[in-house]
Amino acid sequence: MSIREQMRKGTTVVIILNLLAETDRPMYGYEIIQELEARSQGYFRFQEGLIYPRLHELERQGLLRSEWQGEEGSRRRKFYTITAAGRRRLEQELQGWQAFTHHVNELLGVETAR
Repeated sequence: MSIREQMRKGTTVVIILNLLAETDRPMYGYEIIQELEARSQGYFRFQEGLIYPRLHELERQGLLRSEWQGEEGSRRRKFYTITAAGRRRLEQELQGWQAFTHHVNELLGVETAR
């Protein structure tokens, strides 16, 4: 597995939480996939088999809330929003990410902009 694939899989939860916090509006699963790929300028590809289980897991943990929307007889979509607990978890994850990347860069001897 490439470093890109490992990083994508390892950061999926924080990336989903961050997207929903930034947009501050309900989004459905496929829309989340499209937006993440657009924001990465196609660098990352997010398969449904990766995203949907994470959405369900985050919902079970109370970090996301979902609601089915759509007219009767038309295609209904499950829309997700971030909860207050999800925002708290996002802050923790972002702090952890900053510490992690700092120390990995130190180990690799990579200069970072400050």
